[in-house]
Amino acid sequence: MALSNVFETPAAGFNFDNAARNAALEGLFGAGQTPKPLKTGTTIAGVVFKDGVVLGADTRATSSEVVADKQCAKIHYIAPNIYCCGAGTAADTEKTTDLLSSNLAIFSLNSGRNPRVVMGVNILQDMLYRHHGQIGANLILGGVDCTGNHLYSVGPYGSVNKVPYLTMGSGDLAALGILEDGFRPDLELEKAKELVRSAIHAGIMSDLGSGNNIDICVITREGVDYIRPYRESEYRDNRKMKYKYRPGTTAVLTEKVVPLKLEVVQETVQQMDTA
Repeated sequence: MALSNVFETPAAGFNFDNAARNAALEGLFGAGQTPKPLKTGTTIAGVVFKDGVVLGADTRATSSEVVADKQCAKIHYIAPNIYCCGAGTAADTEKTTDLLSSNLAIFSLNSGRNPRVVMGVNILQDMLYRHHGQIGANLILGGVDCTGNHLYSVGPYGSVNKVPYLTMGSGDLAALGILEDGFRPDLELEKAKELVRSAIHAGIMSDLGSGNNIDICVITREGVDYIRPYRESEYRDNRKMKYKYRPGTTAVLTEKVVPLKLEVVQETVQQMDTA
């Protein structure tokens, strides 16, 4: 399937335009501090078991040192048989997975069958490589098709790996240790779910950018079981008082009412076709 957003073939060889741009920007900043890369926080994981694939993710979204969202959904729908975990910039992961889902939906409408997992991987690889890392999306793509159970990692530069288990995000080192210790070929469903839960929990406990609840998505030939939340955080907020204020607590200094004048320029009536 050809992508409609490929406009021109990139030139061969190395391109040093960014080096000249960076030198010009350093001159503009002078003695000031140049921008630093944005650090994001997430822990996502995936495991292939006997009958399918289990994906897992935490639900914390951060903005610098601030927890922006405690219920962020990081497991995205791609197709009825394919789901994707995203780590990195939230807007980039959501838009990238939405574009992939729409492309595969068009394929399904034309062919009348579910897409293969490798088809989604190829589309992601072409899309991310074309932007040379400017899209901050680290993705775990998992699914079940006519060729078996598949789990892929797709990096922001378009690199692809097919593995039986993997983790990504800022808490991936702690989570990977759990997966390496507990993974076995042909795992049963409950053991695979518990293994992914333990891996995400290890990432949450070892990384400040990961936290709150744990979501699990189980993909098999029979269907998809998206459990949100699979495990709620044991650290709950115990507020000592109610943060509600009576009307009039904050004084209104000024009040101005501007009437909105409207003029009907044109009015038409259309008959609805009920035939």
